[in-house]
Amino acid sequence: MNHGAELNRSLWDHEALIAHLDIEYVNFDRPAHPYLAAEQVFEWQRPVVSALKGLCRGFRLSPLHLLTGRGHHFVWKISTASPAFAKLKALGRISASLHRLYAGTPGPAGEIVAPEIRTAFSGLGLVMEFLAHRVKAEAAKHCQLPVEMGAIEAGGEERGREVIALDITEYGDPLCSRVIRVPFSIYLKPWQQRGELGDETVSHLPPMFVIPLDEMEVNEGIRIRRHAKEVQRLAAGASTTIPDASRAMNLLIKAYLGSPLARFHEWFYTQEHDADALWPETYDLTPMDALPACARHILEHPNDLLLRPSCVRMVVRSMLALGWHPRHIAGLLRSKYERDHGWGDQWQGYDPATRADFYARVFAGEFVTGLDGLVDFNGTSAGEEGLCFFADSTADLDRFRDSLLNRRKYERLASRPFNGLFLPDEHL
Repeated sequence: MNHGAELNRSLWDHEALIAHLDIEYVNFDRPAHPYLAAEQVFEWQRPVVSALKGLCRGFRLSPLHLLTGRGHHFVWKISTASPAFAKLKALGRISASLHRLYAGTPGPAGEIVAPEIRTAFSGLGLVMEFLAHRVKAEAAKHCQLPVEMGAIEAGGEERGREVIALDITEYGDPLCSRVIRVPFSIYLKPWQQRGELGDETVSHLPPMFVIPLDEMEVNEGIRIRRHAKEVQRLAAGASTTIPDASRAMNLLIKAYLGSPLARFHEWFYTQEHDADALWPETYDLTPMDALPACARHILEHPNDLLLRPSCVRMVVRSMLALGWHPRHIAGLLRSKYERDHGWGDQWQGYDPATRADFYARVFAGEFVTGLDGLVDFNGTSAGEEGLCFFADSTADLDRFRDSLLNRRKYERLASRPFNGLFLPDEHL
């Protein structure tokens, strides 16, 4: 800290699972906006934070609430000795490739993530996806900005493309690869993004610290986090213990198990990716001409388009409209991630199969459960979101949207006609 470095802690813990939900404002066109207009940006997040806090009260969760540079972190833990941990372990789904990655990724003292912890973390990801669904459903009714499950471009107004992100992406990566900020650490993201924000902007920013919000108002927290002396005074008396929510998690897990999302997850995992030896005969033969031009362009230029969640969502929606099972959409994504598309060290320490499953599951799950009404699955919105790569590349999205809505309405998801659009609604 004396050298001005950030401090983070690993999500990997020997005695507990660390549950973490990140809410933040993201502006793709004006990335400095959360730092230049902090009070406004945090006010826009208020409905999302209120929704999460209300749900936490209902589930008897009392997370540690941290204020960061552009949002909020909510953190709690589940003891490995608790019944809740055992339930999460029973829910977990781990691919063979992820097990191999864990086995080959030792910690500083040579230790590896224990099999039961890695599996329980996978189960925790399913439950946190459910909690994010509930937050989004409640907050979207009151929030001025789009609420998305991650940093996903939304149509821009006068301030550019901006969203409130419910960031659960850590659950799509190995436990040993992800960290969270330590309270009272300095927040260096604007200085790390100097090239994107501009030297002039960054040079005029005050320092920022990550602080526990506790019972203070957000605006008071915004003021305090800018002054090192006040942060020091806060640190003298504020608790930053991560609360043990092992008992409360039983209520959240029970709610998840009774949800449409849990039923979708069961259906999602009824299929397996095609083996990589079969890809030349399966995923490689995907009829690109059947796809919207924008989705085809994304699949034909995966680096770096398939690293953008909004592009992955375009592919997932398009393939669902053509009758693909979402697990095989994940297999198609994996086949792109694991081929030589100039990725360099992009996948070092990460598992392409798990990442592909995560995004296909999240985006398909939003649609199947009704959380995603496809209101932005059209040419105009795609252009605003930066997904129109050349003239008329999104012109036929309306047909795909109608087809996909009809498949959900008539329970014909992942069914024939395969790689073909349904007839108009009146002919069904």
